[in-house]
Amino acid sequence: MFLEVSQLGVHYAGSAHAAVDGVSFNLQAGEIGVLIGPSGCGKTTLLRAVAGLERAQAGTIRLAKQMVSSHQVHVPAESRQIGMVFQDYALFPHLNVAANVAFGIAHLSASARSQRVNEVLELVGMGQAHKRFPHELSGGQQQRVALARALAPGPRLLLLDEPFSNLDVDLRERLAHEVRGILKAAGATALFVTHDQLEAFAIGDRIGVMHEGKLHQWDEAYALYHRPATRFVADFIGHGVFVPALLVHRPGGVVACTPLGELAGQDACPLPTSYPGGECDVLLRADDIVHDDTAPVKARIVRKAFRGSEFLYTLALATGETVQAHVPSHHDHAVGEWVGIRAEVDHVVTFVRELNLWPKKPLPYAVPTPEAIYSIAK
Repeated sequence: MFLEVSQLGVHYAGSAHAAVDGVSFNLQAGEIGVLIGPSGCGKTTLLRAVAGLERAQAGTIRLAKQMVSSHQVHVPAESRQIGMVFQDYALFPHLNVAANVAFGIAHLSASARSQRVNEVLELVGMGQAHKRFPHELSGGQQQRVALARALAPGPRLLLLDEPFSNLDVDLRERLAHEVRGILKAAGATALFVTHDQLEAFAIGDRIGVMHEGKLHQWDEAYALYHRPATRFVADFIGHGVFVPALLVHRPGGVVACTPLGELAGQDACPLPTSYPGGECDVLLRADDIVHDDTAPVKARIVRKAFRGSEFLYTLALATGETVQAHVPSHHDHAVGEWVGIRAEVDHVVTFVRELNLWPKKPLPYAVPTPEAIYSIAK
């Protein structure tokens, strides 16, 4: 592993809670890792600890097998050979693009410095901008120059702290794809902080979801979406809701009985003994719910959001639960209309039941049959 973070803890004086609490993850050489989470979750503090800008009180950080942070060791930031790209780009306004990029490689000869500046500016698509000044560049162009400047010294690790947050939404996602291509072309290992899921999915090989100083899951985007490790990850990533379910044995295996019928999925369901009485909550993503007017289960549209090629419908079942569904935009139904829906679930993802989420009236799981569920859902 190129970057190894183990049980890292960072505490700020005067705070009762750790900003970073027992965080562990690994990043291989050439990989791009992304830390994502709500404001105040500790992701920027973690990034600063890796950079050496914050001293950790617990755990270790190894970079290319070198211990750079432990209880006894703290390698200064300037000695870690780490490049950083900041939220505000931090370009020098009085220097042109070439001089900005050359700032960190003053130790090279003039010819070597010029060659390196040319190389990285070509890499980021700014090969003709040497003599321009930061105020003459767009936000996206300034971001490219900041990236070129960080890459110029050939850092062992590149850290990017919300580098696209000052850009508009469309440009952020496009630039994230472009920056990924640049980092891959440079063979760089990078750790990226963002609060935007689309950015994280566009740029990251591995994504870590943080909440209240803890790293809940470090995984590929697909696994975060389809196999979330915690209820927080399930709720934070993508569109989805939780519905009550009862796990029961059937001749073909365990199924989850829900207001939308029995769910099995490609992966085996947890055993009923995994939860008290087999009762749990099942995660249903918006793409798990299919609009089907012939389906026996009906739901009322309570909210709709137009997304261009599709609507995101919020639907209320007769049993009181709410689900969401992505529906092609040519299926334009009115709020208040009842439509047929069914569940198509590849992965049955279950969590401990949170009773306070559900209606007070009795739920239809005493007799876990599809007929009983359908009769109430109609």
